Amino acid sequence: MSIEITKVTARIGAQVSGVDVSAPLAPEEVAAIREALNVHKALVFDAGTLDDAGQQAFARHFGDLTTAHPTVGAVDDAPNVLPVDSERGRANHWHTDVTFVLNPPQASTLRSITVPPYGGETLIANAAAAYRDLPEPLRRLADTLWAEHTNDYDYAVPDEDVDEDKAAQRAQFTSIKYRTAHPVVRVHPLTGERGLFIGGFAQRIAGLSVGESRKVLDLLQAYVTRPENVLRHRWSDNQLVLFDNRITQHYAIDNYDGRPRRLHRVTVAGDVPVGIEGKESYSIEGDASHYTPVAVAA
Repeated sequence: MSIEITKVTARIGAQVSGVDVSAPLAPEEVAAIREALNVHKALVFDAGTLDDAGQQAFARHFGDLTTAHPTVGAVDDAPNVLPVDSERGRANHWHTDVTFVLNPPQASTLRSITVPPYGGETLIANAAAAYRDLPEPLRRLADTLWAEHTNDYDYAVPDEDVDEDKAAQRAQFTSIKYRTAHPVVRVHPLTGERGLFIGGFAQRIAGLSVGESRKVLDLLQAYVTRPENVLRHRWSDNQLVLFDNRITQHYAIDNYDGRPRRLHRVTVAGDVPVGIEGKESYSIEGDASHYTPVAVAA
């Protein structure tokens, strides 16, 4: 095996070389990538000639795939591939993918299709480092909290800024309403690390008002997005990024003057999150069985 792992920052991110992601991987290569993902949370690969079929095949090395999204349409003839296209809206808010369902994806892959000449970076944050950064009193508080995650909210977009296209996108995104309660501190099933499991879909803390919830979530979120905990990935042509959706958040920066930007996303089905006391997340509203199987922790 000739895989080389080169750290990009101290707390998150590594460049992986010496592996052909367009070819079937040997078991020892899959194990090495999984171990690197556990350590570095986000990995960057040269995608070479990888296409949609190859991206799906690569992601399947790590588990069963989800469909593209619970409510948003897939790439034509590729039901597991979500087009992340500036023409269809911009997810410029911090989030972990699809946390409003019972078992969000365990891992996400993004592949560059169209890269703007400047801007368009993806920020990825280490939620385990954020938890370790918390002062002890805040850590003890976070350990006790549960948050309700939902896809049914306004993304803080004023009504006057919502044109017909944006209204249609919002209607599609919320065409099935989901609400799920997750522990604010999630235990990673492979590493045992504790991470802050919040992000943009976390809208309310159990037992608190909306206003109180917002203040607590904003306080904790500020630790996730500290610059020391964030990888700022500048996309190049033919790149693939794999990140651990259990213990990261990400943000697509809208700083490219409306130039075309397109990535393709394929996600690996996840397990049900577990808090520090061993209690599992639970669904309040919405059935996502058409989107994802429930995986055994891996």
